[in-house]
Amino acid sequence: MTKKTVGYVHLEWECPSCGTRNKGIDKMCRNCNAAQPDDVQFEQVAQETLIKDEKLIAQAKAGPDVHCPFCGTRNPSTADQCSQCLADLSEAKARQAGQVVGAHQKSAVPDVACSFCGSMNDGTALHCVQCGAALPKSNRPEPAQAAPQVKRATGMSKTTRFVLFGILGLVVIACITFIVLANRTEEVVGEVEGVSWEYSVQIEALTPVEDQAWRDQLADDADIVSCRQELRRTQQNPAPGAREVCGTPYTVDTGTGVGEVVQDCVYEVYDELCTYTELQWRDFDLVTLTGDDFSPEWPNPTLAQNQRFGEETETYEVYFNADGRSYTYRPDDFNEYTQFEDGSRWILEVNALNNVRSVTSDR
Repeated sequence: MTKKTVGYVHLEWECPSCGTRNKGIDKMCRNCNAAQPDDVQFEQVAQETLIKDEKLIAQAKAGPDVHCPFCGTRNPSTADQCSQCLADLSEAKARQAGQVVGAHQKSAVPDVACSFCGSMNDGTALHCVQCGAALPKSNRPEPAQAAPQVKRATGMSKTTRFVLFGILGLVVIACITFIVLANRTEEVVGEVEGVSWEYSVQIEALTPVEDQAWRDQLADDADIVSCRQELRRTQQNPAPGAREVCGTPYTVDTGTGVGEVVQDCVYEVYDELCTYTELQWRDFDLVTLTGDDFSPEWPNPTLAQNQRFGEETETYEVYFNADGRSYTYRPDDFNEYTQFEDGSRWILEVNALNNVRSVTSDR
């Protein structure tokens, strides 16, 4: 995701000594002259206005301010000596930067009353215009937040849960019963009383088929019906003709008393999605031959010009009689099938579902 800079705005900080709120670019408290400690964070102002001062923007881009390791005074990242005590700043500690302080607040805020003299002040003011008293943050409007939504419980009733658990239990019991019966076997002796075979050949035909694909994926012989612009992909980087889609702007602390307003953006790439028709091989007919002997043969139908042979399948069945009960066995291939001569006897492994699992010659 690409971060796009919208602009830069002022931040503010609260003096831990007297509670006065100061502009972010102020390194000393305007009320008590105390230096801003390195652990006091910058905060978002009530209403943000994009800065136009290029010099101030350049300072914000230069990197977070540093605090003098000797006197604690805040200095620009480009400074070599402390502006207060002239100490070397090569070992100075940089302020934290990169924290999101909140969504970009550009909407106008209402006026606020001074808690000392009652005078009305602009909602963005830090000090009372009448008496000079600091306007604490608690007296200033906070950014609007969406009221939490209370969702109704949508759980199932006790009766519904009881029925569902009952059905689930029956399904589990049925599955277990099937597995047990399928694996419980016994041996019986059966006599071959008949066989059968079935050979099938699928016939395929070239048929006009309508489909959709991107224009650059179309075959040369595709007959285009229509095309329209559709979203093909979303990517992180700009591209020619791509549509930029950005999220809500938010403010990031640069560590300089100035915040960078950014947006997270992605880029939607559109392309021509075309409806087309082309000839494709599709199933057209199934030709089958059957018999009850050991001489199976494949069908050999006459094909039209736009037809071809497709998949071939062969199926064999052997029918046994064991003490008056009938069983069916399906050999895997022709070689196995030819072993089951009429009247021959075989030991059948049969499960509780009357399915023949395996056969062994009873010789």
